[in-house]
Amino acid sequence: MYSVLNLTYILVLFASFANALHMEVPALPNPTPVCIRDFVQGDQMVVVNVFTDGYKGDGQRLDMRVTDSLGNLYATRKNVVGETKVAFTSHNNAAVDICFTNHQEQEWKKHGSRESSIRSVELEIESGAAARDWNALQASEKLKPNEVDLKKIESLTGEIIQELQYLKAREERMRDTNESTNSRVKNFSIVIIASLVGFGVWQILYLRHYFKVKHII
Repeated sequence: MYSVLNLTYILVLFASFANALHMEVPALPNPTPVCIRDFVQGDQMVVVNVFTDGYKGDGQRLDMRVTDSLGNLYATRKNVVGETKVAFTSHNNAAVDICFTNHQEQEWKKHGSRESSIRSVELEIESGAAARDWNALQASEKLKPNEVDLKKIESLTGEIIQELQYLKAREERMRDTNESTNSRVKNFSIVIIASLVGFGVWQILYLRHYFKVKHII
């Protein structure tokens, strides 16, 4: 049991490291968004933790926008400074984009270095079991530490099963698409061959009739 729990701790810790990202977003008069994409399952809780440097009034305005690849808008934040948390529940199995846009509001006069016009961003994305507040659950249900660990394992197992089911359904759709495409290509090839054969026969008959009319044959 303890080896399983230790393995679960390692996996959760590795997942948290894998989702921790650092980026530097330059401040520009007409900036382009800097985006991070992560795939999430449908009806899954997602928590985005943002840690930035700088302060309001430093000549930069960092805006954040959270959308998915299907066009759903989950959150927008203006002038993000310090620590910011965004929590939402995903609508579909889709890729979620967390985009940052750093607007340069005025010239930086105090410091002339390039670093003065860059906002450093630390981003952590947690989804599913990693996004749940297990301490609050333990306090509300008065669970023992081992019981909380078992609930974590149960939640992680359920997410793995759900993802495998999604991958299976996607594989079935892709297989049906491939079979349909192969069938259409085969039918198109048959039509093309029949058309060529028909055109060849018609051309032979036409030339034969032409030669007979001209008394060549």
